[in-house]
Amino acid sequence: MEMDSGGTNNSSNTTRGFHSKRFGGRGGDRPSKVCFNWQTGRCSRHPCPFLHTDPPSSALAWRKPNPNSSSSGHWGSHRTRPGTAAAGPRGVCKYFLAGTCGYGDRCRFLHSYSVGNAVSLLIPLLGHTKVVTGVTLPSGSDKLYSGSKDETVRIWDCQTGKCAGAIGVGGEVGCMISEGPWVFIGVPNAIKAWNTQMSTELSLTGPAGQVYALVVGHGMLFAGTQDGRILAWKFSAVGNCFEPAASLIGHRLAVVSMVVGSSWLYSGSMDHTIRVWDLTTLQCIQTLTDHSSVVMSVLCWDHFLLSCSLDQTIKVWVVKESGNLEVTYTHNEEHGVLVLCGMHDAQAKPVIFCSCNDNCVRLYDLPSFSERGKIFAKEEVRAIHTGPGGLFFTGEGTGELKVWKWVTNDTPVASH
Repeated sequence: MEMDSGGTNNSSNTTRGFHSKRFGGRGGDRPSKVCFNWQTGRCSRHPCPFLHTDPPSSALAWRKPNPNSSSSGHWGSHRTRPGTAAAGPRGVCKYFLAGTCGYGDRCRFLHSYSVGNAVSLLIPLLGHTKVVTGVTLPSGSDKLYSGSKDETVRIWDCQTGKCAGAIGVGGEVGCMISEGPWVFIGVPNAIKAWNTQMSTELSLTGPAGQVYALVVGHGMLFAGTQDGRILAWKFSAVGNCFEPAASLIGHRLAVVSMVVGSSWLYSGSMDHTIRVWDLTTLQCIQTLTDHSSVVMSVLCWDHFLLSCSLDQTIKVWVVKESGNLEVTYTHNEEHGVLVLCGMHDAQAKPVIFCSCNDNCVRLYDLPSFSERGKIFAKEEVRAIHTGPGGLFFTGEGTGELKVWKWVTNDTPVASH
């Protein structure tokens, strides 16, 4: 395993770390006055000497739990709350995102990486030269791992924000996950498995073409491959290795998304379908055909399945009395949807991150789908990962990895 220690393309900002007070800390020397330019979406000072958040009294007013909302229904009620989120008719300044706008406060477009008062950018991590396709934070580790189509995995120190090393993996990274101390990396025709505690490195062969999706469940590692198969391995503690367990065949085209919920595995494919697999028998028990394009992401929340597609929809599925999954609500977007990621805030209010191919990530309350905020990027966000303490990470098509934090007193926890 060859490592280029330190990296050569890091921004000087990374030395401040993920938890720098300058990038979102709550130091006692900060004034209580709210920034007027921030309220109008025009503040470009970094850091700004004034607050970029609503006063506590107004924030509490709009964050009260909705008594009509529950986990069992009211999908898509679209109740608008004060303080949320649309960028308005001006839109975000594309030159600001590119770092080339010379108008400053005089620009008629927004100078912000986000709108709404829910999240704050802590720090950008620079180093990848192509789209970031995977981000993960292994259990018990103080290192963040990111994979890219530039054929490298970068390791970031969570305390300093510096790149601790860049590792060549011999092919484009299609996906990345972690389970316990293990990091799994999908590359063409193989899966790289690293044990971050024991410095063990394995290569699992068997996939044909790119590995686009990885998930762990029921004691097995599952890989969605370019040829439409889902390969499964079981971990052997005796030999500290992974043994082939099964090959799940059914999809006609590449498997690009997977999630495990309860005793089922859900797989989304370029063939426009979602297949439901029984984890005990490893047999397909249902094929869902309601999407009309690639099923880019699947997510389990409570007893619901959420799926998104390039057909510009997010669908909510529930198990009916017949035992089959059926669509209970369809949320329509104006653009194709690439990634779904869920979190719960401190009030147990679920929030979903929805990345679209208009270079924007939308934040929605569930189940109402009321918009809570937006995050803007130079190019499509292909990877979103939640971390501890209200942190989350977005990987962009430019290769930039951004670290974000919720700025309210509600500290979210990850939803699987």
